[in-house]
Amino acid sequence: MTWFDSPADAATRLTATGYLTDHATATTAFLAGALEKPLLLEGPAGVGKTELAKAVSRATGAELVRLQCYEGLDEARALYEWNYKKQLLRIQAQSGSQSGAAGGVDWSATHDDIFTEEFLLTRPLLTAIRREEPTVLLIDEVDKTDIEVEGLLLEVLSDFQVTIPELGTVAAARRPFVVLTSNASRELSEAVKRRCLYLHLDYPDAVRERDILLSQVPGIDDKVAEQVVHVVGRLREIDLKKAPSIAESVDWARTLIALEIRDLDDTAITDTLGVVLKHASDHERAVKELKLGRTLPGKR
Repeated sequence: MTWFDSPADAATRLTATGYLTDHATATTAFLAGALEKPLLLEGPAGVGKTELAKAVSRATGAELVRLQCYEGLDEARALYEWNYKKQLLRIQAQSGSQSGAAGGVDWSATHDDIFTEEFLLTRPLLTAIRREEPTVLLIDEVDKTDIEVEGLLLEVLSDFQVTIPELGTVAAARRPFVVLTSNASRELSEAVKRRCLYLHLDYPDAVRERDILLSQVPGIDDKVAEQVVHVVGRLREIDLKKAPSIAESVDWARTLIALEIRDLDDTAITDTLGVVLKHASDHERAVKELKLGRTLPGKR
């Protein structure tokens, strides 16, 4: 499968799904498909890393398979595990039927019987590898896992295969489009990085974020969109626990539409600030440090 014909094709098709991309992102998305290399996206939370994987899925009609990473993730949740309860029932059934037979239970035959496809529970990595249809594999927030988990990824990222000791090696019938995301909470190993294309995503500039709002929030006034972008940009300059994401900018714009607010003045900002700031300390700091309403575009 050709994921994208060119960087320009990637930009056009991703934009058509509602993901407004820049040249670097479109080029890297094209190369990830053309070279069949995993794409590592790194940057602060809320800049569109996960959304890019979803947009590739929508743009190409591929199924999205997502592995959400977290501390404590292990092989049983990432790759596969055996259905132990079902295996035990099969062992008990065979033991009962063979107990009266000459020679007793054939444990070798029992072992071969219970370690088969019938008892295999596939998890996201193995599921994506085994799919014959076009697939986007999203390994989300890989930096949240323990470093040992990266070892599980190496075989998948380098050879697009998974080895199951009881069954052998399962190679990808069709290589998935792989996207790894990281908020850079810890440094990933060089072994993982070496196998990936790399792209750092940051918050968009004011013009692009305004275009995103106009695209994602039907009916929003140009002036209000500029005001939202301006205030959000100032909030990101403050030392907050959690800076507003692009998604929260969109939510704020939708909130203003719902409340029929057509001018983001001091009162409107104070009343709706909870849409973009989710910590009390951030809210207090913003109210204290921002000179609300004095320098907003469109204000007199």
